[in-house]
Amino acid sequence: MRLHVADHPLITHKLTVLRDEKTPSPIFRNLVEELVTLLAYEATRNVRTEPVEVTTPVTTTTGLAISQPGPLVVPILRAGLGMLDGMVKLVPTAEVGFLGMMRDEETLQPTTYANRLPDDLSDRQCFVLDPMLATGGSLAAAIQYLFDRGAVDVTAICLLGAPEGVEFVRQQFEGKDVTVVLGALDEKLNEVGYIVPGLGDAGDRLYGLV
Repeated sequence: MRLHVADHPLITHKLTVLRDEKTPSPIFRNLVEELVTLLAYEATRNVRTEPVEVTTPVTTTTGLAISQPGPLVVPILRAGLGMLDGMVKLVPTAEVGFLGMMRDEETLQPTTYANRLPDDLSDRQCFVLDPMLATGGSLAAAIQYLFDRGAVDVTAICLLGAPEGVEFVRQQFEGKDVTVVLGALDEKLNEVGYIVPGLGDAGDRLYGLV
């Protein structure tokens, strides 16, 4: 597994505002979108492309186009939905699937409650969106879900991660083509599985308590 932790002052600045408990939901949502677009630049570094010929006003030259089948973007509901706009702004031709997962707050184990994905993901690059890599259970389950359907490589984009979650995902996918891109690697998990210092419950901060 490859781990990339973003090191850019704009990303750190935006994360600082996200962490602030006083930041209201509308600003929080806008910042998440901006952050995901910044992180997606790194996450799509190895997106598959093929050469194409284009005619400019001056001459003919060779450029690159995203190969087919194109990448599949998979936000993990519900918090991952807040990351979708930032990702498709960068890769507007990507297809989008949805995976609904939730964590049992007592056992910390993930369960799947919704799936809107193709049955066959053969030869597809997939990008999973999940704001928080905490215990790693939900993210690992989502990644395995994609591999089981034939995905060839999976990149996860998360705003924050904890060392425990990163290590869990690493152990689960040894030898697999998995990349994790983080805005920041935080200190630890607390006794109830929240990232410290973190930013709280990303879903609640995006959409309110429902």
